[in-house]
Amino acid sequence: MTKKFQFYIVPTPIGNIKDITLRAIEILKEVDIIACEDSRVTQKLLNHYEIKTKTLSYHKYNERERVDLILSELKNGKRVALVSDAGTPLICDPGSILLEELRKNQITVSALTGSCAITTFLSQVPRKTEEYTFIGFLPKTDKQIQDIYLKHKYSNMVFYDSPNRIVKSLQIIKNISSNIKVAVGRELTKLFEEIVIDDIDKVIEYFSGDVKGEIVAMTFAIESDNLQNIQDKIEILKSKGFKSKEIAEIISSLYNLNKNEIKNALY
Repeated sequence: MTKKFQFYIVPTPIGNIKDITLRAIEILKEVDIIACEDSRVTQKLLNHYEIKTKTLSYHKYNERERVDLILSELKNGKRVALVSDAGTPLICDPGSILLEELRKNQITVSALTGSCAITTFLSQVPRKTEEYTFIGFLPKTDKQIQDIYLKHKYSNMVFYDSPNRIVKSLQIIKNISSNIKVAVGRELTKLFEEIVIDDIDKVIEYFSGDVKGEIVAMTFAIESDNLQNIQDKIEILKSKGFKSKEIAEIISSLYNLNKNEIKNALY
């Protein structure tokens, strides 16, 4: 007999409405309350699968005020499921505040497997290593994007971005690392799904028109061997008395790198 938990984290489809597990449908029918970001979005899914369970709005603007209500329902014997508008709750979606309180109150929690844009995307992107860094949504300002990329440029950096900003975001990254490879996924699991993997300038050109749909992307890690080789050359030039500007010019010519990237290695 399957153990009955009090609280369930239930992934929902990221695009194709059929991408939901049989267990998820079963749980959503069995619980007493479904906590959801936008009841209008969730209701479409529930109607499709003839799920009659009551919904309760739970989003980032009312998280704290909803915690006490949900805890009260659970303590009164009710069973609750948490869903996002799309994908897996707590992955760039609300839920952390609630989960922390559930753990404090020893409420039993079970997370179901299911749709997630990160794994759906990465399963289609060939790469040399399984290691990657997921940073959530890319920040909005140029400086923030620069800082976060500089911090993670030696690993495969996976991020979400809006279709209106992806080209600008990639351009900011290109200004630092002009010869890297990137992958961009758009409209995953939907009719016009596509994943483009190429040099960053070619990807920027590809998406230079009107971009639509949900975006997940990855900058491929800078090769550490090449990095060490460049760093060694910088140290040699420093020891010979070359100034930083001169070193940047020399290394840029030898390795076809952006001067800003070299300046980052100089300091």
